[in-house]
Amino acid sequence: MSYSPENQECKRRPAGLTRRRLVKLGGLSGALAAISPGFLKSAVRLGSEQPSSAVGPVMQQLSAYMGAAGERALPEDVVEKAKQHILDTFAAMISGSGLPPGRAALEFARAYGGKEIATVVASKIVCGPIEAAFANGVLAHSDETDDSHGPSRSHPGVSTVPAGFASGEQYEISGARFIRAVTLGYDIGARVSMSLGGPGYQAATHRSTHGTAACFCAGASAGCAAGLSTGQMRLLLDYTAQQTSGIGAWSRDAEHMEKAFLFAGKPAGVAVLTASLIRSGWSGVEDIFSGSDNFYEALSPRENGAIKADPSQLVDKLGERYEITRTNIKKWTVGSPIQAPLDAMVIFFKQRSFTADDVQKVVVRIATDEANTVSNRDIPDICMEHMVAVMLLDKTVTFQSVHDKARMKDPAVLRVRAKVEVVADPRIDARRPRREAIVEVALRDGTQLSEWVRDVRGTADNPMTREEVVDKARDLIAPVLGSAASTALINKLLALENLKDVRELRPALQRS
Repeated sequence: MSYSPENQECKRRPAGLTRRRLVKLGGLSGALAAISPGFLKSAVRLGSEQPSSAVGPVMQQLSAYMGAAGERALPEDVVEKAKQHILDTFAAMISGSGLPPGRAALEFARAYGGKEIATVVASKIVCGPIEAAFANGVLAHSDETDDSHGPSRSHPGVSTVPAGFASGEQYEISGARFIRAVTLGYDIGARVSMSLGGPGYQAATHRSTHGTAACFCAGASAGCAAGLSTGQMRLLLDYTAQQTSGIGAWSRDAEHMEKAFLFAGKPAGVAVLTASLIRSGWSGVEDIFSGSDNFYEALSPRENGAIKADPSQLVDKLGERYEITRTNIKKWTVGSPIQAPLDAMVIFFKQRSFTADDVQKVVVRIATDEANTVSNRDIPDICMEHMVAVMLLDKTVTFQSVHDKARMKDPAVLRVRAKVEVVADPRIDARRPRREAIVEVALRDGTQLSEWVRDVRGTADNPMTREEVVDKARDLIAPVLGSAASTALINKLLALENLKDVRELRPALQRS
């Protein structure tokens, strides 16, 4: 047979995957799912496992770690932490199903379809893994319920868990491997963001740390679930770098829709696609982190023309320090900068009894970047002044109250909100990326209350107990799935390492 591009394409295409069949399968997800297991197993062997001279030492160490992660046992405390974050993220997906971004995600998955392989949470939909990962990601970040990682300024769970779960269903992995895939996602995505400068990266470049970290979180998780080898992980990182996106303008999104797309849905869906392509034999650049036109040359902040990024952070204490153990689970279903002030209000309520009418003024001192993010926003759960007012009136904050947008126009709430002042404080700037706050309350009788919250509940320095995480999850899941189903799902996720196939989670995750 003479050479031609068409003939080469025929040689590469899996048997039986014709253009007509591709259309019938309902898109790329169906096509990838239809590739025969034998072809995929042979494809895993493609690519260079021995790094060429063009692969630098950082990439060699990083890709070797990633390629072995699926079979590597984790410390018991890391497994426990991972299960709590997986539970917390699935709870966020389920509670998010009733919010505008979540409803839009479910409608997308329902309309787009694809071969029935992967679960769309809080629905009856089973569709292609790419579409499921996208939809579940948007569900998970439909609001501010999900976890956050301070040093990288990211929300790891909302991209990592959906990508690992959809890819895991596609390749029928065990619960133990799912835990390892999720843990790897937190490790890689957080380290990429930190290597670029962490919280300062967005200020220096107007790019989003959240979007950047999410791509690598989801990519590593999906790649691990797909069983990619060391050489294939290098290609996965290359393709992931090409997909990295995100502009700081997300903070202007008043409906949380673009935010859910950037932080979660898009990275998760693209990660599952990328892992499938690499597994099926696609080629690429072996080291995107070094050499000409590399990732850091393209994206790193610069000082006097020199790149400020530190690629060595990609492998710093890799396998010793697990970033999932440094990731915060939120006690309150609000934006991260609002957590500490709400903790402070709880402390004040324990010190003495007072009402909102007794309050003359509240000053909330937070970091400058936080003040820019949460001061006088149009969305209830990321508006500091509004949430402090709700806390003063209700003596607590619930999932229902933080999503009651009508209360933002309630005269009673507005009267209390007018007493709240948000101040950017240099003392808190110096403590970043920690989520600290100083809250000062002046009562009408002359009493002055002040609290500097240094260790927010749910952070690594003040972690929530398993019972607290379960209580939060139950409050989010039960209103959607019911009390009995909520308990069943929680029990399954807390015993995840014993699950032989993650597809067994489907009945517990979907509406009956």
